[in-house]
Amino acid sequence: MTAQVETFEFQAEVRQLLQLMIHSIYSNKDAFLRELVSNASDALDKLRLEAFRDKDLQVDTDDLHIELAVDKDARTLTVRDNGIGMTRDDVVRLIGTIAKSGTAEFLRQVRESQDAAGAQDLIGQFGVGFYASFMVADKVELVTRYAGEAEGTRWESGGEGTYTIEPVADAPQGTSVILHLKAADAEEQLTDYTTPWKLREIVKRYSDFITWPIRMETTKPAVDEDSEPTTEVETLNSMKALWARPQSEVTAEEYSEFYRHIANDWAEPLKTVQMSAEGTFEYQALLFIPSHAPLDLFMRDAHRGIQLYVKRVFIMDDCESLIPEYLRFVKGVVDAADLSLNVSRETLQQDRQIQLIRRRLVKKILSTVKDLRGADAEKYRTFWTEFGRAVKEGLVQDTDNRDAILEICSFDSTLDPEQPTSLRGYVERMKEGQQHIYYMTGDSRSVIENSPHLEAFRDKGYEVLVLTDPIDEMWVDAVPEYDGKQFQSIAKGQVDLDTEEDEERKAEYADFLTWMSESLKDAVKEVRLSKRLTTSPACVVGDSGDLAPNLEKMYRAMGHELPQVKRILELNPTHPLVAGLRAAHAERPEDESLAETASLLHDMAVLAEGGELADSARFIRLLAGRLERSL
Repeated sequence: MTAQVETFEFQAEVRQLLQLMIHSIYSNKDAFLRELVSNASDALDKLRLEAFRDKDLQVDTDDLHIELAVDKDARTLTVRDNGIGMTRDDVVRLIGTIAKSGTAEFLRQVRESQDAAGAQDLIGQFGVGFYASFMVADKVELVTRYAGEAEGTRWESGGEGTYTIEPVADAPQGTSVILHLKAADAEEQLTDYTTPWKLREIVKRYSDFITWPIRMETTKPAVDEDSEPTTEVETLNSMKALWARPQSEVTAEEYSEFYRHIANDWAEPLKTVQMSAEGTFEYQALLFIPSHAPLDLFMRDAHRGIQLYVKRVFIMDDCESLIPEYLRFVKGVVDAADLSLNVSRETLQQDRQIQLIRRRLVKKILSTVKDLRGADAEKYRTFWTEFGRAVKEGLVQDTDNRDAILEICSFDSTLDPEQPTSLRGYVERMKEGQQHIYYMTGDSRSVIENSPHLEAFRDKGYEVLVLTDPIDEMWVDAVPEYDGKQFQSIAKGQVDLDTEEDEERKAEYADFLTWMSESLKDAVKEVRLSKRLTTSPACVVGDSGDLAPNLEKMYRAMGHELPQVKRILELNPTHPLVAGLRAAHAERPEDESLAETASLLHDMAVLAEGGELADSARFIRLLAGRLERSL
């Protein structure tokens, strides 16, 4: 009985991606083999782990390996492994579609990339290297059988709009990818990937560190006329675990290639960190700080964590117990000597050794970034631009390392729009007698710079931190101080700028302030004179313990029920509008139109800080009426 062949259409995004691949956005086509070998290595890791977990799984793990096979006459190259394999559903899900978030964004960025190097960085960032096969092949076949299943699956495509799938009765366990190579083209100088020397070169350059043997059958010519050519199976890689070798024996290129292998990234790492510990518990770690943020850095389903090995045996990807969430961008491996091979994620969360390793990794990463700040300003700027938002999450999550995190943070300030500052630098520039580190949060720098709250601080020469990331609203309430100096929002509570109190003016405005407070009681907690205003008539401020407006908005957007947070209206007694309104109220205390003016004054203050009005239609109606009467 003939097996039924089914034809499917590629997902739209895959079709676009294949066209990009076929038209060679990679600057070096050799990379296709690295991608396939990396996938095969992952499949072998997963089989070894599954065999530890499931003792009833009927698989042979005695000779796990990757094999390269060439047929010069047929112009095919096969990359074969005897790893975990794939089910039919796996094939459809992993190859027929792109089952990851951010596909549209990824394709948009690739199309907008101005050069091949930028595009290949994005390819690695997204992790779809299997499709690189179509750079060198007119047709790709994949034959696979999942470990423990009786039937395999054949997938085939020419890289156009469709692919076929059919069941295979006698498929060996694991996966074979057969590339039907394009014809050699002298003009394009396509390399012949059926020549053993070329395959040796690629494996040595990209995959020498792979922990599984990569084998290839080669033919040696006859030594004389009476002898026959001989064949032998050659192992192409050294299989030395990079993290176990002395740093003096590893080149920068080897570190970079290993990073690319584990991170699915084409770019160079920004920083490499190698460490080890001996004594009561032993481990080795090789960590990398990437040079750019992954597309899914702030997505809920983003992968995070370090690869965990035990005595060179792969245990799991994305071991979240080894790294806190705010350092989720760090890639690498940890090889522990004393853990059980069948350790579970749940057990790891409670394991004392894992917790000790985690603490040491965090301290090492933070100290490395601090050293980077002092040694290479350009690399530090790259780090903070790419990962600063994530790192600041640690100010809320990781109280034990809060001081170390603060030391590596950078913040925009009113001092120099082009040059962020460290907190150390801010404190060193503080004015004599200044007791607080002043800051303001907002949606953007322009909103903050145009805020009335900033007026007196600007006039008196006080530097103010400009905080515009959503996480800033949270950490400023969680972090009490830095270097003995408390953080103080210029939009909250009372401010003390050594402004002389005008007791006579306060007494003069007392009745007016009482009337204003009563008139606006549904909207504000209090009306008082301001020390922070110099040119604007009014501003709204929060009480010391109040929730910031942006944070309140964020919680409400997430569906949290919150009581109304009334704010304080501060008036500038030197502004003609405020002085005129006070005089008018003194003359005509019963004039109801003055209450409308008070309401307009409050609403203008809300709008001046970028806030939202509770009743914008009423504001427009009142303002239109006033404008009409002024004509």
